[in-house]
Amino acid sequence: MPLQRLQNLSEIASATWDALVPESQPFLRHAFLSALEDSGSIGPHTGWQPEHLLHIEDGRLIAALPSYRKWHSYGEYVFDHGWADACARAGIDYYPKLLTAVPFSPVSGPRLLAANVEDGFELLKSLPGYLEIEGLSSAHINFTDAFTDAAMAEQPGWLQRIGCQYHWQNRGYRDFQDFLDVLSSRKRKQMRKEREQVAGQGFEFEWLEGRKLDEAQWDFVYACYANTYAVRRQTPYLTREFFSLLAERMPEAIRVVLAKQGSRPVAMAFSLVGGDSFYGRYWGCLAEFDRLHFETCFYQGMDYAIAQGFQRFDAGAQGEHKLIRGFEPVITHSWHYLLHPGLKAAVKDFLQQERVGILAYAEEAKTALPYRQT
Repeated sequence: MPLQRLQNLSEIASATWDALVPESQPFLRHAFLSALEDSGSIGPHTGWQPEHLLHIEDGRLIAALPSYRKWHSYGEYVFDHGWADACARAGIDYYPKLLTAVPFSPVSGPRLLAANVEDGFELLKSLPGYLEIEGLSSAHINFTDAFTDAAMAEQPGWLQRIGCQYHWQNRGYRDFQDFLDVLSSRKRKQMRKEREQVAGQGFEFEWLEGRKLDEAQWDFVYACYANTYAVRRQTPYLTREFFSLLAERMPEAIRVVLAKQGSRPVAMAFSLVGGDSFYGRYWGCLAEFDRLHFETCFYQGMDYAIAQGFQRFDAGAQGEHKLIRGFEPVITHSWHYLLHPGLKAAVKDFLQQERVGILAYAEEAKTALPYRQT
């Protein structure tokens, strides 16, 4: 089956694309991905060339893979820099490669967009041949859900990789105090103390939906976001225009909390919502304040999730400090197809060893959770 590809999502109607995207997944909607493209946050100049692969029959979109041709491995959060370095030492070209993922967003979800698994099989079967024709070293499908995992498990030659994140589960809590009541006494006191320290500095918090923010407020949001990169002397992945485009195209999914001292905002956290999930994405502040990060990014998000009835709070990748605040280890999945037989054999061996270590770590991490032993 010849694959069709899009190098710009504007070439396909949003309704046609979104018909394959679950309503609960904001990161794969046409509005989100096209805002990345149209704002210049991704493109050839960034090393992220959109290359969305489609299976079309009789003029109808059957299946799709939101994908990118990559010349580096930044912004992916499934780290293969070591594989690329090994290739460089061996004289093997690792870039360009094909990545199916949501840029800069380590959020698990559907990657094979199709009404059912069988509809996506032909597209997946065509990928190895596509890599050879296009001169791509490999294909990578990151942060998959159970639907995509089921499809990938049927495809020969793919290697599965696992990782570990930390998510908070809302188990029907009436309010934050109800959550605190299920914690050990020491951890409960620690969280209360952290929140009291922030309140004692005079902070108040304001939650806004996307349509409620004006351009001046978006300027502030971006200044905070960009500052998290500036302090590390890095360039932000996202442009200022991305936030305005997203607010225009899918405001209903956006949530921003502003941390204010008096009437002056000094920090923010930007999140998206979809289905029963609350996704913390970006944070930033214009000055350093004790414990403000934990309050703005975690406790405020928990409060909001409880009040709005969200069942899951995904606050992003990494961060063992989330464990003591009730975020539980969750195993993530990705899939990799490598054309070079020697590289494939080496990576397969590495992944088998890595898997044992990650599963053991996830079990050990549970011992750091703050919940009372039953």
